[in-house]
Amino acid sequence: MSKFKNRTLLVTGGTGSFGNAVINRFISSEFKEIRVFSRDEKKQDDMRKRYGSSILKFYIGDVRDSQSVTNAVRGVDYIYHAAALKQVPSCEFHPLEAVKTNVLGTENVLEAAITCGVKRVVVLSTDKAVYPINAMGISKAMMEKVAVAKSRSSTQTVINVTRYGNVMASRGSVIPLFIEQIRAGKPITLTDPNMTRFMMTLDDAVDLVLYAFEHGQPGEIFVQKAPAATIEVLAKALTALVGKPEHEVQVIGTRHGEKLYEALLSREEMVAAEDLGGYYRVPPDLRDLNYGKFVEQGETKITEATDYNSHNTERLDVAGMQALLMKLHFMQAIARGEHVEPEE
Repeated sequence: MSKFKNRTLLVTGGTGSFGNAVINRFISSEFKEIRVFSRDEKKQDDMRKRYGSSILKFYIGDVRDSQSVTNAVRGVDYIYHAAALKQVPSCEFHPLEAVKTNVLGTENVLEAAITCGVKRVVVLSTDKAVYPINAMGISKAMMEKVAVAKSRSSTQTVINVTRYGNVMASRGSVIPLFIEQIRAGKPITLTDPNMTRFMMTLDDAVDLVLYAFEHGQPGEIFVQKAPAATIEVLAKALTALVGKPEHEVQVIGTRHGEKLYEALLSREEMVAAEDLGGYYRVPPDLRDLNYGKFVEQGETKITEATDYNSHNTERLDVAGMQALLMKLHFMQAIARGEHVEPEE
């Protein structure tokens, strides 16, 4: 991509799943420099040894610390902002920590980007930000609001948001858990067999960010259309792939903070969204404080609209789920009988 030639990219939270996927994609690209910003020196050292590339530069810091962010942002052309607290339980028990990282940390990144003249920033969000019921989702929803608000006042820096669902086989996700339970001879623990989730690969997540990067106007939110599956279908596909289709399954009930299904676009957003084929583009709400007519009149289109969720998207059967799983390097290795760790 010519836009990358002799440019510098910063990835916040760059030692995580998304950061590794970005580096795998662009390690041989025309980028002059890719900066990895995170607070985990061990993971940075592991990445340094793994890739051994001179274009990678590592910055220790925390998005909560505006000075460390600014130090990393100086001289940067583009930013992919992936740093976040993502685990639902930890955010639920420590909600202010989620606010500090996901909301205030994003403010620090965007303010530094605008001050330092960064050309484009893509902020990564989640389906849990739509109709949020847990602290992680609420903090991500606020993060999106911060990004859209910043985009209104930024003339040089284009700020976009991307939302995606579950990234399959990432660390802490359900697929590695199920594999671990099968290996240990323990029952697979399902919360609700009818619970549905969007299914995306890390490559899908990178593709979505690149699409927003290429096509985004200030304040727009981008969503990639994705298939979904029930947790029961996922479990059946996994047990079949590892040769244990009769493995015991135990239903434990819905955990605190979980939904029956996730939404990638709300009703209000679906009314405004532009269907781009494989993607949806949601324009920013540019109303100012003089919004009396919207309160007095309302919009019937919103009343009639439905959201875009994991119940009404394309639904995978067991065979479809197996085919999608086998696109993952993690599952390819598992199918060969190898013991591998999930994506970071």
